[in-house]
Amino acid sequence: MRCPYCQVEDTQVKDSRPSEGGGVVRRRRSCGGCQARFTTFERVHIPELNVLKKDGRKVSFDREKLARSIRIALRKRPIAPEDVERMISELLNRIEGLGKSAIESARIGQMAMDMLQQIDSVAYVRFASVYKDFREPGDFRDFVKRLRPPETR
Repeated sequence: MRCPYCQVEDTQVKDSRPSEGGGVVRRRRSCGGCQARFTTFERVHIPELNVLKKDGRKVSFDREKLARSIRIALRKRPIAPEDVERMISELLNRIEGLGKSAIESARIGQMAMDMLQQIDSVAYVRFASVYKDFREPGDFRDFVKRLRPPETR
């Protein structure tokens, strides 16, 4: 790593620690030339993720759009906001973990539905109603009939 002050490439890491929830490594460095100390941040660079739409278009993945859809499905449900954020982060990790530069919107929607089904059945049906484009009450009835019965505790 080049020193930002004297441009010498002889720098040493003095201390490293995780930052931003473990997604970033913060490093304190010392320059071998001018003895200056500075901080660098190291993070994984994930290439831009694109979404392949049903109509063939390719658009940039929008984390906030997905998060908004999930939050709407979970609105007024007994799920803590921290759990919602944790679910969204886990879903994004799964999507990024696929290692693809483009992913079909149907796959993202199905992954979100699978996670919602585990958390809250009402939110699952709400999300499905938009994702699967329910047009009439019978669509809801047919979908709910196919749900597996809730597990008893």
